[in-house]
Formats: sequence, structure tokens, C-alpha cells
Amino acid sequence: MVRFGLILTLVTIWWVVAGPAWSQSSHSTPFLLSADKIVYETDLGQVTAKGNVEISSEGRILLADSVHYNQRNGVVTASGNLTLLEPSGEVLFAENMELSEDLTKGFIKSVRILLTDKSRFAANHARRHNENRLEMNEAVFSPCQLCEGDPSMPPLWQLKAIKVVHYKNSHEVEYKDATLEIFGMPIAYTPYFRHVDPFTQRKSGFLAPRFGSSSELGSTIQIPYFWAIGNDSDLTISPIIKSEKELVWVSEYRALTESGGFEGELSLTYTDKRNDDNQRLSEKEIRGHIAAFGQFDLDQTWRWGFDLSRSTDDTYLSRYGFSGDDTLTSSIFAEGIHDRNFAAASAFAFQGLEVDDDPGTTPLVAPLLEYSVSLNPPRFSSPLQIDASAVSLYRQDGFDSRRLSVNGNFQIPYLDDFGSIYTLTANLGVDLYHLNGFAVAGQAAGSNTTVNGIETRFWPLLALDWRMPFVRSEGSIRQVLEPVVQLILAPYGGNPKEIPNEDSRSLEFDDTNLFSLNRFPGNDRVESGPRANIGFKAAAYGITGGYSSITIGQVFRVRDDDTFAPRTGLDDHRSDYVMALT
Repeated sequence: MVRFGLILTLVTIWWVVAGPAWSQSSHSTPFLLSADKIVYETDLGQVTAKGNVEISSEGRILLADSVHYNQRNGVVTASGNLTLLEPSGEVLFAENMELSEDLTKGFIKSVRILLTDKSRFAANHARRHNENRLEMNEAVFSPCQLCEGDPSMPPLWQLKAIKVVHYKNSHEVEYKDATLEIFGMPIAYTPYFRHVDPFTQRKSGFLAPRFGSSSELGSTIQIPYFWAIGNDSDLTISPIIKSEKELVWVSEYRALTESGGFEGELSLTYTDKRNDDNQRLSEKEIRGHIAAFGQFDLDQTWRWGFDLSRSTDDTYLSRYGFSGDDTLTSSIFAEGIHDRNFAAASAFAFQGLEVDDDPGTTPLVAPLLEYSVSLNPPRFSSPLQIDASAVSLYRQDGFDSRRLSVNGNFQIPYLDDFGSIYTLTANLGVDLYHLNGFAVAGQAAGSNTTVNGIETRFWPLLALDWRMPFVRSEGSIRQVLEPVVQLILAPYGGNPKEIPNEDSRSLEFDDTNLFSLNRFPGNDRVESGPRANIGFKAAAYGITGGYSSITIGQVFRVRDDDTFAPRTGLDDHRSDYVMALT
């Protein structure tokens, strides 16, 4: 009965507001009104609604405790827990409102506004001239969230102004007599200020300045200017101005194309030349860097891209705060993926930024060819994985090398009646090296043997993996306990000194490679000899996606393996323990 009466009231109010009986009135914008109690005075043309009042007009929704609507002049007066939801997503809260019947014009007292990016306005009084202009007096703006423990505390920073105008159609906020406060303390004043609102996707203008100070550069200021060239490209110019009166020109360009996109950063400065001890010289020099990246699709199978990173000298990037990298890598690549086939071709150039880096011995990798395919022989139930790669390395001072590698991997899984999972893996790797001028250290001090010619390596491996996962569900938590044992049979002597180590110098023993058949990251070194990887995993998974896991394990060998460097945790016949908690 109550629900029927509410629906009847809604229909009646809409008809009264917009119907022909009131066609003589100039205020004919229809809206829907619902409330716990509605009183309609026919002779006065007034509607009073109380209790959970909701007014909906052209996508705007007004919520209040009490609303008085005058149909003759089209004025809506609301009070008590006022909330106005805009079609754009922003929300207004206030003590009292006096608005037009379409809720776009009027006066608001003690207004607070939450924008779509969670930034906030607050003002003592506000006036809505129309749906596109809101004028606030004695207002404050801040993008910072309030402290949950004490919301009365001032935010990290905020702007206070005598008058603030929000132009929604041009997506701009204008301030008059504005003061910048940090933690409630005023630090700067300006008679006029303007910035874009969060509804702006792209707009040219100055960005927030960046201040800095260091012993190398002194005090610095960077004032970026963003130029929205078009919907698919932009340019940011942000020169660095130093107290030493040196200017560092910095620019960043970004663009999207029909097939991909690219971006690049360029910096230049004309400054005093310095010696190796960082002392100024009387000469001048140009210093700078370039960093660019791009990726483009050729079709549904193939794509290509590039990565360019170069600097004029070793110390420029760290001195001016662009990067702390010790090596810059430039590359170009093309790759394709079709069904279970993958092919790629790439080239790499490196620039070492350490003092002892020698450009003459730094290799140029051109080309690096990779191919991978998963085959399904008709007589086998499991796929055969084949990976092949070829690479050439060139040096100005030092040896050159070329490598061709083919690796085949075949797995047979088996599940018994007790829930144990067995996987038998057969692997065969073949490597062919062609070397020019590679010096092999001899037994006697200072004696070296130079290798010129072809070196080969065959690396067979047979492994049996056993796992037995125990799973239990309790409420919204799923628990998994899993012991793991890997038995690996491989011959010794897979790493002769005549084969250089180019891609396997860096090795870290952790939970990610605890159960790997070969823990070296590249092709130049292989893990040889019989061994066993033994470990235990435990995990708990929540229904919402959260999880916790722990892994612990160790590697056992028949005898020591001197291929691993000391203190890697793997050079002894029994490795260090590995444990990881996530």
C-alpha cells in the first residue's frame, strides 16, 4: 500500500510540474520527485516534500531531508543533508540550496564539492550561473586526501582564494587573491591564478614547477610547458635553470600512429668543460643525452620497434639527475608470433658509463636471431619444444664470436591414483661457436692460448620431477601444501674453457630458479653433473585474489661444481638454503 501510494505521488507530481494544466507557467522543465511525505497546495502552486527527498532532472539527482518547490517561479529550496549528483560525476554537499527546477542555477550555502579525481572544493557561499559556471566565495581547493585519524588537520597543500570560478565547459578553474598553504602555513600569494580541472584530458599550459638543490648544480628550478599538438601527439618543454646561470634544454615528444607509437626525450647544455677530477677548464663543450622508444605493428603477426639511449659522456646523466644507470642500451628489433611459432631478430649497442669501461671491448650485438616452435608429433601425446638462436658479437679491440644454438625439450607427464604428479623431461642442447682471437687463460702464470676456429658442445639432460599437492578449502581460503623433488641426470664437463662466457656472468640463486634445470640465465654456460633439487611450497589463496606463499629448498650434488663462482651458494656439493615469503 505504501509503495503504491509513492508511485502514485511520483506520477502526480511529474504531471503537475510538466502537464498542460500548468501550461501558462514559463517553468515547464519536468522532473521526478519522491519523498516519505509530500504536501501539494493547489491554490498556491507549491509542493512541500519531507523525509528522504529525491529530485531527478535531466541526469541530476538532488537528495535532501526537506524540499520546498514553487511551481509558479520554478524555485526549489532544499535543506538538510543536501547532496547534488552531477551527470559529469562530481558531487556537491551543502547546508542549504535555492535552485532552479532544472537544478542548474541558484545559490548554495556552505558547499563542499568532490571532483572525479578525488580533489575537493569548499566554500562559504556559491552561485551557479548555469550548468557550466560555478562561482564560489571564500573558497579553498586541494587535491590531497584528508587525514583519516584527524580530518580537521590541514592537508599537505591547498589553495585559498577570495573568489574561485569553475568553468566546466572550458575545463578551467580561476582564482582571485589566492594563497598557497602547506600544512596550513601560507607560503605564497598571487592576485590571479588559473589551472585546468580534472575533466581535462589534454590542454596546453604550464605544469607544476620542480625545485631542486645539489652540491653539483646548486639551486635549480624547472618549469615545464605542455603543448598539446593534437589528439595523437604532444611536446613538453622543461628547461632546467641553475643558479650558476647555465641552462639545460629538456624536451619530451610523444606521438601515436595508426600502427603504434613512440616517445623521446632530448637534453642539451653548453657548459664549461671539466677534467677527470671534475674541475672546470677554460673551454666550453656541448653535453646532452637522448632517450627514445617506439613500437609499431606491421600486421597481426609481425611488429618492430627500437630503443635508443645515448649520452655525450659518462657523468652527464647522473650530474643532471636524469638517470643513475651504469650502462645505456640501444636496440632495434622485429618479432612475430603465429600459432605456436615465435621468431625475432634484433641488434644491440651498449654504452658503459663506469670509469673503467672500455668502448673498444664493449661488444656490438648484430644480429641476434631467435626462433621457438612447439610441435605435436602424431605418435606422442606431449608437445616437442624446440628453441634455436644465433648471435654475432663484434668488438673494436678484442675477440669476435658467433654462436648457433639449438635446444630440444620433450616432457611426459603422469598422474597416479594417489595424486602424485610426475614429469619426465628429456633435453638435448647443441651449441656451435666460431671464435676469432679468444684468449684462453693457461695453467702457467701469464700464459694464454688464442682460439681461432670452431668449438662445439652437446648437452644432454634427463630429469624426473615429482610433486604431490595437498589442497584444502576452509571458508573463503584455499590452502595448498606441495613437496617437490627433482632428480636430474647430466654429464660433467659441459663448460670447456675454449667457450667464452658472454651472457651468463650474472647469476643469483633464489626461489625463482630453485627448480630450474639450468640456473644460468644465458646459453654460454650450462649446469652439469647429477643433482637433486628438493623443496617445499605452501600457499593460501583468498577468494578476492589475495594470497600468501612460502617456498624453501636446497640443491644437492654428487660433487662440487667449479662452474659456479664462490659465494654464489651453488659451488659446494650442497647449496645454501633458499626461502622466500610472499
